[in-house]
Amino acid sequence: MLIWKRWCNSLAVCFLLLVAGQAWTQAVDADKAKVTLALATEPPTLNSAVATDTIASFILAHLMEGLLVYGPDGELAPGVALRWQLDADGAHFWLRDDARWSDGKPVTAHDFVFAWRHALNPKTASQYAFIFYPIKNAEAVNEGKLAPSELGVRAISDTELKVEFGSPCPYFLSLTAFMTFLPLREDVLAQWGGRYAADADKLTVNGPYLLTKWVHGAHLQLRKNPQYWHSASVRINEIDMPYITADPSSQFNLFRDQQIAMAPLDTGLLNEAVKRGFDIEYFHTGSLYFLEFNFREGRITANRAFRKAVQRLIDPAVLVNKIIGLPGIQPAYSLFPVTVKGLKRSFREEYPVLRVDPDIAAARAYIRKAKAELGISEIPPLMLLAGDSPRALQEAEYYQYLFKNGLGIELRIDQQVFKQRLEKMRRGDFDLVSAAWGPDYDDIMTFADLFASWNDNNRGRYNNALYDRWIRVAQNSNDPRTRFNAMAQIQRIVVDDVPILPTYENGALYVQNPRLRGVRRNIFGGDPLFRYAWIER
Repeated sequence: MLIWKRWCNSLAVCFLLLVAGQAWTQAVDADKAKVTLALATEPPTLNSAVATDTIASFILAHLMEGLLVYGPDGELAPGVALRWQLDADGAHFWLRDDARWSDGKPVTAHDFVFAWRHALNPKTASQYAFIFYPIKNAEAVNEGKLAPSELGVRAISDTELKVEFGSPCPYFLSLTAFMTFLPLREDVLAQWGGRYAADADKLTVNGPYLLTKWVHGAHLQLRKNPQYWHSASVRINEIDMPYITADPSSQFNLFRDQQIAMAPLDTGLLNEAVKRGFDIEYFHTGSLYFLEFNFREGRITANRAFRKAVQRLIDPAVLVNKIIGLPGIQPAYSLFPVTVKGLKRSFREEYPVLRVDPDIAAARAYIRKAKAELGISEIPPLMLLAGDSPRALQEAEYYQYLFKNGLGIELRIDQQVFKQRLEKMRRGDFDLVSAAWGPDYDDIMTFADLFASWNDNNRGRYNNALYDRWIRVAQNSNDPRTRFNAMAQIQRIVVDDVPILPTYENGALYVQNPRLRGVRRNIFGGDPLFRYAWIER
Protein backbone atom coordinates (compact mmCIF):
# COMPACT_ATOMS: atom_id res chain seq x y z
CA MET A 1 0.00 0.00 0.00
CA LEU A 2 2.40 2.61 -1.34
CA ILE A 3 2.05 6.19 -2.57
CA TRP A 4 3.83 7.09 -5.79
CA LYS A 5 3.45 10.90 -5.75
CA ARG A 6 6.54 12.96 -6.56
CA TRP A 7 7.62 15.94 -8.61
CA CYS A 8 9.87 15.36 -11.64
CA ASN A 9 13.06 17.41 -11.27
CA SER A 10 14.93 15.76 -14.09
CA LEU A 11 14.35 13.68 -17.17
CA ALA A 12 15.97 10.68 -15.46
CA VAL A 13 13.61 10.91 -12.49
CA CYS A 14 10.61 11.28 -14.81
CA PHE A 15 11.70 8.19 -16.72
CA LEU A 16 12.02 6.17 -13.52
CA LEU A 17 8.60 7.27 -12.37
CA LEU A 18 7.10 6.37 -15.75
CA VAL A 19 8.52 2.84 -15.48
CA ALA A 20 7.30 2.54 -11.89
CA GLY A 21 3.88 3.84 -12.88
CA GLN A 22 3.61 1.24 -15.64
CA ALA A 23 4.46 -1.50 -13.13
CA TRP A 24 1.93 -0.10 -10.67
CA THR A 25 -0.71 -0.15 -13.41
CA GLN A 26 -0.19 -3.90 -13.67
CA ALA A 27 -1.62 -4.29 -10.15
CA VAL A 28 -4.46 -1.75 -10.45
CA ASP A 29 -5.35 0.07 -13.64
CA ALA A 30 -7.79 2.93 -13.03
CA ASP A 31 -8.25 3.66 -16.74
CA LYS A 32 -9.32 0.10 -17.49
CA ALA A 33 -10.83 -0.47 -14.00
CA LYS A 34 -8.73 -3.63 -13.84
CA VAL A 35 -7.32 -5.47 -10.82
CA THR A 36 -4.61 -8.13 -11.05
CA LEU A 37 -4.42 -10.86 -8.41
CA ALA A 38 -2.75 -14.19 -7.69
CA LEU A 39 -4.58 -17.37 -6.72
CA ALA A 40 -3.17 -19.92 -4.28
CA THR A 41 -4.55 -22.67 -6.51
CA GLU A 42 -7.11 -23.03 -9.24
CA PRO A 43 -10.63 -24.13 -8.23
CA PRO A 44 -11.09 -27.92 -8.45
CA THR A 45 -14.53 -27.24 -10.01
CA LEU A 46 -16.90 -24.33 -10.58
CA ASN A 47 -19.99 -26.54 -10.55
CA SER A 48 -21.89 -25.00 -7.63
CA ALA A 49 -23.70 -28.27 -6.90
CA VAL A 50 -20.48 -30.10 -6.04
CA ALA A 51 -17.95 -27.38 -5.14
CA THR A 52 -16.71 -27.51 -1.54
CA ASP A 53 -13.66 -25.26 -1.25
CA THR A 54 -12.90 -21.61 -0.55
CA ILE A 55 -11.27 -20.97 -3.95
CA ALA A 56 -14.42 -22.06 -5.78
CA SER A 57 -16.49 -20.02 -3.32
CA PHE A 58 -14.43 -16.91 -4.13
CA ILE A 59 -14.81 -17.33 -7.90
CA LEU A 60 -18.50 -18.29 -7.75
CA ALA A 61 -19.28 -15.26 -5.55
CA HIS A 62 -18.31 -13.12 -8.57
CA LEU A 63 -19.81 -15.28 -11.32
CA MET A 64 -23.12 -16.17 -9.72
CA GLU A 65 -25.89 -14.69 -7.60
CA GLY A 66 -28.31 -16.47 -5.30
CA LEU A 67 -31.64 -15.41 -3.86
CA LEU A 68 -29.82 -13.30 -1.27
CA VAL A 69 -26.28 -11.94 -1.23
CA TYR A 70 -23.98 -10.29 1.28
CA GLY A 71 -23.97 -6.51 0.97
CA PRO A 72 -21.06 -4.05 1.31
CA ASP A 73 -21.33 -4.09 5.11
CA GLY A 74 -21.72 -7.86 5.39
CA GLU A 75 -25.49 -7.72 5.74
CA LEU A 76 -27.88 -10.03 3.88
CA ALA A 77 -29.23 -8.09 0.91
CA PRO A 78 -31.47 -8.69 -2.12
CA GLY A 79 -29.95 -10.75 -4.91
CA VAL A 80 -32.17 -12.46 -7.45
CA ALA A 81 -34.90 -12.15 -4.81
CA LEU A 82 -36.35 -8.65 -4.46
CA ARG A 83 -38.15 -9.49 -1.22
CA TRP A 84 -38.85 -12.47 1.00
CA GLN A 85 -40.75 -13.75 4.00
CA LEU A 86 -39.39 -16.22 6.54
CA ASP A 87 -41.88 -18.15 8.68
CA ALA A 88 -41.54 -20.97 11.20
CA ASP A 89 -42.63 -23.54 8.61
CA GLY A 90 -41.03 -22.20 5.45
CA ALA A 91 -39.94 -19.27 3.32
CA HIS A 92 -41.39 -17.32 0.39
CA PHE A 93 -39.32 -15.43 -2.20
CA TRP A 94 -40.37 -12.96 -4.88
CA LEU A 95 -37.78 -12.74 -7.67
CA ARG A 96 -36.87 -9.68 -9.71
CA ASP A 97 -37.97 -9.89 -13.34
CA ASP A 98 -34.80 -8.25 -14.71
CA ALA A 99 -32.37 -10.97 -13.53
CA ARG A 100 -30.67 -12.51 -16.58
CA TRP A 101 -28.33 -15.33 -17.41
CA SER A 102 -25.22 -14.39 -19.38
CA ASP A 103 -26.93 -15.54 -22.61
CA GLY A 104 -29.80 -13.13 -21.99
CA LYS A 105 -32.41 -15.64 -20.79
CA PRO A 106 -34.31 -14.74 -17.59
CA VAL A 107 -33.37 -16.28 -14.25
CA THR A 108 -36.52 -17.93 -12.93
CA ALA A 109 -37.75 -19.69 -9.82
CA HIS A 110 -37.58 -22.93 -11.84
CA ASP A 111 -33.77 -22.57 -12.04
CA PHE A 112 -33.57 -22.66 -8.23
CA VAL A 113 -35.94 -25.62 -7.96
CA PHE A 114 -33.85 -27.55 -10.50
CA ALA A 115 -30.54 -26.64 -8.82
CA TRP A 116 -31.64 -27.74 -5.36
CA ARG A 117 -33.18 -30.98 -6.61
CA HIS A 118 -30.05 -31.67 -8.63
CA ALA A 119 -27.73 -31.13 -5.63
CA LEU A 120 -29.82 -33.55 -3.55
CA ASN A 121 -30.03 -36.23 -6.23
CA PRO A 122 -27.84 -39.14 -5.01
CA LYS A 123 -26.37 -39.43 -8.52
CA THR A 124 -24.89 -35.93 -8.19
CA ALA A 125 -22.92 -37.03 -5.10
CA SER A 126 -22.84 -33.51 -3.70
CA GLN A 127 -20.85 -33.39 -0.48
CA TYR A 128 -23.01 -30.42 0.54
CA ALA A 129 -26.36 -32.17 0.09
CA PHE A 130 -26.81 -32.17 3.87
CA ILE A 131 -27.10 -28.37 3.87
CA PHE A 132 -30.59 -28.69 2.33
CA TYR A 133 -31.85 -31.08 5.04
CA PRO A 134 -34.05 -28.50 6.81
CA ILE A 135 -36.23 -28.47 3.67
CA LYS A 136 -39.11 -30.93 3.72
CA ASN A 137 -38.14 -34.39 2.34
CA ALA A 138 -34.58 -33.27 1.54
CA GLU A 139 -32.85 -36.04 3.51
CA ALA A 140 -35.14 -38.73 2.05
CA VAL A 141 -34.47 -37.41 -1.47
CA ASN A 142 -30.72 -37.47 -0.86
CA GLU A 143 -30.93 -41.04 0.43
CA GLY A 144 -32.85 -42.13 -2.68
CA LYS A 145 -36.03 -42.90 -0.72
CA LEU A 146 -38.05 -40.19 -2.50
CA ALA A 147 -37.88 -38.72 -5.97
CA PRO A 148 -36.29 -35.22 -6.30
CA SER A 149 -39.73 -33.90 -7.27
CA GLU A 150 -40.86 -34.58 -3.67
CA LEU A 151 -38.52 -31.92 -2.31
CA GLY A 152 -40.41 -29.19 -0.44
CA VAL A 153 -39.64 -26.40 -2.89
CA ARG A 154 -41.79 -25.26 -5.82
CA ALA A 155 -42.00 -22.49 -8.35
CA ILE A 156 -45.41 -20.87 -8.03
CA SER A 157 -44.52 -18.82 -11.12
CA ASP A 158 -41.36 -17.68 -12.91
CA THR A 159 -40.83 -15.06 -10.21
CA GLU A 160 -42.24 -16.71 -7.07
CA LEU A 161 -40.56 -19.47 -5.05
CA LYS A 162 -42.05 -21.30 -2.07
CA VAL A 163 -40.00 -23.39 0.40
CA GLU A 164 -41.50 -25.76 2.99
CA PHE A 165 -39.43 -26.78 6.00
CA GLY A 166 -39.29 -30.28 7.41
CA SER A 167 -37.59 -28.98 10.56
CA PRO A 168 -37.12 -25.47 11.99
CA CYS A 169 -34.47 -23.39 10.25
CA PRO A 170 -34.19 -19.87 11.68
CA TYR A 171 -30.97 -19.35 9.66
CA PHE A 172 -32.44 -20.31 6.26
CA LEU A 173 -32.00 -16.85 4.71
CA SER A 174 -28.26 -17.09 5.33
CA LEU A 175 -28.23 -20.47 3.58
CA THR A 176 -29.62 -18.96 0.39
CA ALA A 177 -26.44 -16.88 -0.02
CA PHE A 178 -24.27 -20.04 0.03
CA MET A 179 -22.90 -21.45 -3.23
CA THR A 180 -24.78 -24.79 -3.19
CA PHE A 181 -28.08 -22.81 -3.21
CA LEU A 182 -27.15 -20.97 -6.42
CA PRO A 183 -29.42 -21.45 -9.47
CA LEU A 184 -28.57 -23.79 -12.34
CA ARG A 185 -29.93 -23.96 -15.87
CA GLU A 186 -31.22 -27.44 -16.65
CA ASP A 187 -30.57 -27.11 -20.40
CA VAL A 188 -26.97 -25.97 -19.89
CA LEU A 189 -26.23 -28.80 -17.48
CA ALA A 190 -27.78 -31.28 -19.93
CA GLN A 191 -25.65 -29.87 -22.75
CA TRP A 192 -22.31 -30.34 -20.97
CA GLY A 193 -23.05 -33.23 -18.60
CA GLY A 194 -20.01 -34.14 -16.51
CA ARG A 195 -17.96 -31.43 -18.22
CA TYR A 196 -20.26 -28.65 -16.96
CA ALA A 197 -18.21 -25.78 -15.47
CA ALA A 198 -14.92 -27.55 -16.23
CA ASP A 199 -13.82 -24.75 -18.61
CA ALA A 200 -14.65 -21.09 -19.23
CA ASP A 201 -16.96 -21.88 -22.17
CA LYS A 202 -18.91 -24.60 -20.37
CA LEU A 203 -21.03 -22.65 -17.93
CA THR A 204 -23.68 -19.94 -17.96
CA VAL A 205 -23.67 -17.40 -15.14
CA ASN A 206 -26.00 -14.79 -13.66
CA GLY A 207 -23.65 -12.73 -11.48
CA PRO A 208 -21.67 -9.52 -11.88
CA TYR A 209 -18.81 -11.16 -13.82
CA LEU A 210 -18.15 -13.57 -16.68
CA LEU A 211 -15.38 -16.16 -16.73
CA THR A 212 -13.57 -15.11 -19.90
CA LYS A 213 -10.40 -17.19 -19.54
CA TRP A 214 -9.40 -20.37 -17.75
CA VAL A 215 -6.01 -21.80 -18.66
CA HIS A 216 -5.85 -24.68 -16.22
CA GLY A 217 -3.08 -24.38 -13.67
CA ALA A 218 -2.03 -20.98 -15.01
CA HIS A 219 -4.58 -18.20 -15.53
CA LEU A 220 -8.19 -17.17 -14.80
CA GLN A 221 -9.84 -13.96 -15.90
CA LEU A 222 -13.17 -12.38 -14.98
CA ARG A 223 -14.82 -9.52 -16.87
CA LYS A 224 -17.90 -7.49 -16.09
CA ASN A 225 -21.15 -9.16 -17.15
CA PRO A 226 -23.28 -6.75 -19.23
CA GLN A 227 -26.36 -8.95 -18.64
CA TYR A 228 -26.17 -8.58 -14.86
CA TRP A 229 -29.25 -6.74 -13.59
CA HIS A 230 -27.20 -4.23 -11.59
CA SER A 231 -24.18 -4.03 -13.90
CA ALA A 232 -24.09 -0.23 -13.69
CA SER A 233 -23.08 -0.43 -10.01
CA VAL A 234 -20.10 -2.76 -10.65
CA ARG A 235 -17.03 -0.51 -10.74
CA ILE A 236 -14.26 -3.06 -11.40
CA ASN A 237 -14.40 -4.10 -15.06
CA GLU A 238 -11.81 -6.88 -14.96
CA ILE A 239 -10.29 -9.19 -12.35
CA ASP A 240 -7.24 -10.82 -13.88
CA MET A 241 -5.51 -13.76 -12.15
CA PRO A 242 -2.46 -14.63 -14.27
CA TYR A 243 -0.50 -16.12 -11.36
CA ILE A 244 -1.27 -19.32 -9.46
CA THR A 245 1.04 -20.08 -6.53
CA ALA A 246 0.46 -21.32 -3.00
CA ASP A 247 3.77 -19.86 -1.82
CA PRO A 248 3.17 -16.65 0.22
CA SER A 249 6.73 -15.50 -0.53
CA SER A 250 6.06 -15.68 -4.27
CA GLN A 251 2.83 -13.72 -3.88
CA PHE A 252 4.54 -11.14 -1.67
CA ASN A 253 7.30 -10.68 -4.26
CA LEU A 254 4.66 -10.10 -6.93
CA PHE A 255 3.03 -7.49 -4.70
CA ARG A 256 6.39 -5.87 -3.93
CA ASP A 257 7.07 -5.65 -7.67
CA GLN A 258 3.61 -4.12 -8.15
CA GLN A 259 2.34 -7.02 -10.27
CA ILE A 260 -0.64 -7.90 -8.05
CA ALA A 261 -2.94 -5.83 -5.81
CA MET A 262 -3.12 -8.07 -2.71
CA ALA A 263 -0.90 -10.66 -1.03
CA PRO A 264 -1.09 -12.72 2.17
CA LEU A 265 1.61 -12.43 4.82
CA ASP A 266 2.93 -15.55 6.45
CA THR A 267 5.72 -16.23 8.91
CA GLY A 268 8.87 -14.40 7.84
CA LEU A 269 7.11 -11.91 5.57
CA LEU A 270 5.61 -9.60 8.17
CA ASN A 271 8.90 -7.90 9.09
CA GLU A 272 9.78 -7.45 5.44
CA ALA A 273 6.42 -5.80 4.78
CA VAL A 274 6.91 -3.45 7.74
CA LYS A 275 10.45 -2.54 6.62
CA ARG A 276 9.11 -1.60 3.20
CA GLY A 277 6.48 0.64 4.73
CA PHE A 278 3.48 -1.37 3.58
CA ASP A 279 0.29 -0.98 5.57
CA ILE A 280 -0.65 -4.27 7.22
CA GLU A 281 -4.29 -5.34 7.05
CA TYR A 282 -5.91 -7.90 9.35
CA PHE A 283 -8.99 -10.05 8.97
CA HIS A 284 -10.26 -12.84 11.25
CA THR A 285 -11.40 -15.43 8.73
CA GLY A 286 -13.66 -17.26 11.19
CA SER A 287 -11.92 -20.50 10.13
CA LEU A 288 -10.94 -23.36 12.39
CA TYR A 289 -7.82 -25.45 11.74
CA PHE A 290 -7.60 -28.91 13.24
CA LEU A 291 -6.15 -32.40 13.08
CA GLU A 292 -8.78 -34.86 11.91
CA PHE A 293 -8.58 -38.57 12.68
CA ASN A 294 -9.63 -41.43 10.42
CA PHE A 295 -12.31 -43.67 11.99
CA ARG A 296 -12.52 -46.21 9.18
CA GLU A 297 -12.12 -49.88 10.05
CA GLY A 298 -8.59 -50.98 10.82
CA ARG A 299 -7.22 -47.49 11.52
CA ILE A 300 -5.17 -46.98 14.68
CA THR A 301 -6.66 -43.49 14.88
CA ALA A 302 -10.14 -44.92 15.52
CA ASN A 303 -8.94 -45.90 19.01
CA ARG A 304 -10.01 -43.31 21.61
CA ALA A 305 -6.97 -43.83 23.86
CA PHE A 306 -4.70 -43.06 20.91
CA ARG A 307 -6.60 -39.86 20.18
CA LYS A 308 -6.47 -38.84 23.84
CA ALA A 309 -2.70 -39.34 23.71
CA VAL A 310 -2.43 -36.92 20.79
CA GLN A 311 -4.68 -34.46 22.64
CA ARG A 312 -2.30 -34.50 25.65
CA LEU A 313 0.75 -34.29 23.35
CA ILE A 314 0.01 -31.20 21.25
CA ASP A 315 -0.21 -27.74 22.78
CA PRO A 316 -2.06 -25.33 20.43
CA ALA A 317 -0.46 -22.35 22.22
CA VAL A 318 3.06 -23.60 21.45
CA LEU A 319 2.07 -24.31 17.85
CA VAL A 320 0.71 -20.78 17.38
CA ASN A 321 3.29 -18.79 19.35
CA LYS A 322 6.51 -20.66 18.65
CA ILE A 323 5.99 -22.56 15.40
CA ILE A 324 3.67 -20.40 13.29
CA GLY A 325 4.60 -17.17 15.07
CA LEU A 326 2.25 -14.89 13.14
CA PRO A 327 0.15 -12.20 14.88
CA GLY A 328 -3.60 -12.57 14.52
CA ILE A 329 -3.61 -16.36 14.73
CA GLN A 330 -4.85 -17.74 18.04
CA PRO A 331 -4.83 -21.18 19.66
CA ALA A 332 -8.02 -23.22 19.25
CA TYR A 333 -9.58 -25.31 22.00
CA SER A 334 -13.12 -25.77 20.71
CA LEU A 335 -15.01 -26.81 17.60
CA PHE A 336 -16.54 -23.32 17.69
CA PRO A 337 -14.30 -20.30 16.95
CA VAL A 338 -14.62 -17.09 18.94
CA THR A 339 -16.48 -15.46 16.03
CA VAL A 340 -19.51 -17.78 16.48
CA LYS A 341 -22.46 -15.88 17.97
CA GLY A 342 -24.30 -16.97 21.10
CA LEU A 343 -27.48 -15.61 22.65
CA LYS A 344 -26.17 -12.13 23.48
CA ARG A 345 -22.39 -12.49 23.31
CA SER A 346 -20.10 -14.96 21.59
CA PHE A 347 -20.96 -18.63 22.13
CA ARG A 348 -17.58 -19.25 23.75
CA GLU A 349 -18.15 -16.49 26.31
CA GLU A 350 -21.53 -17.92 27.25
CA TYR A 351 -20.40 -21.57 27.14
CA PRO A 352 -16.69 -21.73 28.06
CA VAL A 353 -14.83 -24.77 26.81
CA LEU A 354 -13.13 -27.15 29.23
CA ARG A 355 -9.48 -27.20 28.16
CA VAL A 356 -7.30 -30.28 28.40
CA ASP A 357 -3.74 -29.27 29.27
CA PRO A 358 -0.79 -30.94 27.51
CA ASP A 359 0.92 -33.56 29.66
CA ILE A 360 3.58 -35.82 28.16
CA ALA A 361 3.31 -38.39 30.97
CA ALA A 362 -0.46 -38.65 30.45
CA ALA A 363 0.07 -38.89 26.68
CA ARG A 364 2.46 -41.82 27.08
CA ALA A 365 0.05 -43.53 29.48
CA TYR A 366 -2.70 -43.25 26.90
CA ILE A 367 -0.42 -44.76 24.25
CA ARG A 368 0.26 -47.74 26.49
CA LYS A 369 -3.50 -48.13 26.95
CA ALA A 370 -4.06 -47.87 23.18
CA LYS A 371 -1.50 -50.61 22.49
CA ALA A 372 -3.15 -52.88 25.04
CA GLU A 373 -6.63 -52.29 23.59
CA LEU A 374 -5.38 -52.84 20.03
CA GLY A 375 -3.36 -55.91 20.98
CA ILE A 376 -0.10 -54.60 19.52
CA SER A 377 3.34 -54.00 20.97
CA GLU A 378 4.17 -50.99 18.81
CA ILE A 379 2.21 -48.35 16.94
CA PRO A 380 3.06 -48.74 13.22
CA PRO A 381 4.12 -45.71 11.13
CA LEU A 382 1.19 -43.38 10.52
CA MET A 383 0.46 -41.10 7.57
CA LEU A 384 -0.29 -37.40 8.02
CA LEU A 385 -1.93 -35.80 4.97
CA ALA A 386 -0.96 -32.14 4.63
CA GLY A 387 -1.15 -29.26 2.19
CA ASP A 388 1.70 -27.99 0.02
CA SER A 389 2.11 -24.50 1.48
CA PRO A 390 5.20 -23.59 3.57
CA ARG A 391 3.05 -23.17 6.69
CA ALA A 392 1.42 -26.58 6.14
CA LEU A 393 4.85 -28.24 5.93
CA GLN A 394 6.10 -26.32 8.96
CA GLU A 395 3.09 -27.49 10.97
CA ALA A 396 3.39 -31.09 9.76
CA GLU A 397 7.08 -31.28 10.64
CA TYR A 398 6.27 -30.02 14.13
CA TYR A 399 3.75 -32.84 14.61
CA GLN A 400 6.27 -35.30 13.20
CA TYR A 401 8.83 -34.17 15.78
CA LEU A 402 6.33 -34.42 18.67
CA PHE A 403 5.14 -37.89 17.69
CA LYS A 404 8.70 -39.23 17.43
CA ASN A 405 10.16 -37.60 20.53
CA GLY A 406 7.08 -37.66 22.72
CA LEU A 407 5.46 -40.98 21.82
CA GLY A 408 8.09 -42.89 19.83
CA ILE A 409 5.75 -43.03 16.81
CA GLU A 410 6.90 -42.48 13.24
CA LEU A 411 4.66 -39.94 11.50
CA ARG A 412 5.15 -39.81 7.74
CA ILE A 413 4.11 -36.66 5.88
CA ASP A 414 2.07 -36.95 2.68
CA GLN A 415 2.22 -33.43 1.25
CA GLN A 416 -0.24 -32.85 -1.60
CA VAL A 417 -1.44 -30.00 -3.78
CA PHE A 418 -4.89 -28.70 -2.88
CA LYS A 419 -6.97 -30.65 -5.38
CA GLN A 420 -5.24 -33.95 -4.69
CA ARG A 421 -5.41 -33.43 -0.93
CA LEU A 422 -9.20 -32.94 -1.19
CA GLU A 423 -9.49 -36.14 -3.20
CA LYS A 424 -7.42 -38.13 -0.69
CA MET A 425 -9.55 -36.74 2.15
CA ARG A 426 -12.69 -37.80 0.29
CA ARG A 427 -11.35 -41.33 -0.17
CA GLY A 428 -10.14 -41.57 3.43
CA ASP A 429 -6.53 -42.07 2.30
CA PHE A 430 -4.91 -40.85 5.54
CA ASP A 431 -4.47 -41.64 9.22
CA LEU A 432 -4.49 -38.01 10.26
CA VAL A 433 -5.06 -34.93 8.12
CA SER A 434 -4.33 -31.26 8.76
CA ALA A 435 -7.72 -29.82 7.86
CA ALA A 436 -9.63 -26.57 8.12
CA TRP A 437 -13.24 -25.47 8.02
CA GLY A 438 -14.60 -22.03 7.25
CA PRO A 439 -18.20 -21.11 8.09
CA ASP A 440 -20.69 -21.37 5.23
CA TYR A 441 -23.49 -19.35 6.81
CA ASP A 442 -24.17 -17.21 9.86
CA ASP A 443 -25.23 -19.83 12.40
CA ILE A 444 -23.41 -22.10 14.83
CA MET A 445 -24.75 -25.14 12.97
CA THR A 446 -22.23 -24.51 10.18
CA PHE A 447 -19.58 -25.98 12.52
CA ALA A 448 -21.71 -28.28 14.65
CA ASP A 449 -23.07 -30.66 12.01
CA LEU A 450 -19.68 -31.04 10.31
CA PHE A 451 -19.05 -34.26 12.24
CA ALA A 452 -22.57 -35.64 12.14
CA SER A 453 -22.54 -39.16 10.70
CA TRP A 454 -24.54 -38.14 7.61
CA ASN A 455 -22.27 -35.24 6.60
CA ASP A 456 -20.04 -36.07 3.62
CA ASN A 457 -17.57 -33.39 4.72
CA ASN A 458 -16.96 -35.56 7.79
CA ARG A 459 -13.84 -36.93 6.06
CA GLY A 460 -12.77 -39.19 8.91
CA ARG A 461 -16.24 -40.81 9.03
CA TYR A 462 -16.72 -40.11 12.73
CA ASN A 463 -19.93 -41.76 13.94
CA ASN A 464 -21.21 -41.01 17.43
CA ALA A 465 -24.90 -41.60 18.21
CA LEU A 466 -24.87 -39.09 21.08
CA TYR A 467 -23.28 -36.42 18.88
CA ASP A 468 -25.94 -37.05 16.21
CA ARG A 469 -28.72 -36.89 18.81
CA TRP A 470 -27.66 -33.44 20.03
CA ILE A 471 -27.47 -32.20 16.44
CA ARG A 472 -31.05 -33.38 15.91
CA VAL A 473 -32.13 -31.60 19.10
CA ALA A 474 -30.73 -28.34 17.75
CA GLN A 475 -32.17 -28.94 14.28
CA ASN A 476 -35.65 -29.55 15.62
CA SER A 477 -35.93 -26.42 17.72
CA ASN A 478 -36.50 -22.74 17.04
CA ASP A 479 -35.72 -21.86 20.65
CA PRO A 480 -32.22 -20.28 20.82
CA ARG A 481 -31.46 -21.47 24.33
CA THR A 482 -32.40 -25.07 23.50
CA ARG A 483 -30.17 -24.92 20.42
CA PHE A 484 -27.18 -23.44 22.26
CA ASN A 485 -27.52 -25.88 25.17
CA ALA A 486 -27.32 -28.69 22.60
CA MET A 487 -24.23 -27.04 21.09
CA ALA A 488 -22.62 -26.97 24.53
CA GLN A 489 -23.06 -30.76 24.66
CA ILE A 490 -21.49 -31.04 21.20
CA GLN A 491 -18.53 -28.96 22.38
CA ARG A 492 -18.10 -31.26 25.38
CA ILE A 493 -18.18 -34.41 23.19
CA VAL A 494 -15.46 -33.01 20.91
CA VAL A 495 -13.19 -32.44 23.93
CA ASP A 496 -13.99 -35.81 25.51
CA ASP A 497 -14.07 -38.11 22.46
CA VAL A 498 -11.60 -36.19 20.26
CA PRO A 499 -13.01 -36.70 16.73
CA ILE A 500 -10.71 -33.79 15.89
CA LEU A 501 -8.05 -31.86 17.73
CA PRO A 502 -8.56 -28.08 17.27
CA THR A 503 -5.20 -26.38 16.67
CA TYR A 504 -5.74 -22.73 15.73
CA GLU A 505 -8.21 -20.12 14.57
CA ASN A 506 -6.95 -18.36 11.50
CA GLY A 507 -6.44 -14.65 11.14
CA ALA A 508 -5.27 -13.30 7.82
CA LEU A 509 -2.55 -10.65 7.68
CA TYR A 510 -2.18 -9.20 4.21
CA VAL A 511 -1.07 -6.23 2.16
CA GLN A 512 -3.31 -4.42 -0.30
CA ASN A 513 -2.73 -1.76 -2.92
CA PRO A 514 -3.79 1.59 -1.37
CA ARG A 515 -5.68 2.60 -4.51
CA LEU A 516 -7.87 -0.49 -4.34
CA ARG A 517 -10.82 0.40 -2.14
CA GLY A 518 -14.08 -1.22 -1.03
CA VAL A 519 -12.83 -4.81 -1.06
CA ARG A 520 -15.09 -6.77 1.29
CA ARG A 521 -13.39 -9.40 3.48
CA ASN A 522 -16.08 -11.97 4.19
CA ILE A 523 -16.42 -14.67 6.80
CA PHE A 524 -19.39 -15.87 4.71
CA GLY A 525 -20.13 -15.69 1.00
CA GLY A 526 -16.83 -15.68 -0.89
CA ASP A 527 -13.65 -13.95 0.22
CA PRO A 528 -12.35 -11.48 -0.82
CA LEU A 529 -15.33 -9.86 -2.56
CA PHE A 530 -14.75 -7.27 -5.31
CA ARG A 531 -18.42 -6.72 -6.12
CA TYR A 532 -18.39 -3.36 -4.30
CA ALA A 533 -14.73 -2.40 -4.91
CA TRP A 534 -13.28 0.48 -6.94
CA ILE A 535 -9.91 1.95 -7.87
CA GLU A 536 -8.99 5.45 -6.73
CA ARG A 537 -7.09 7.62 -9.18
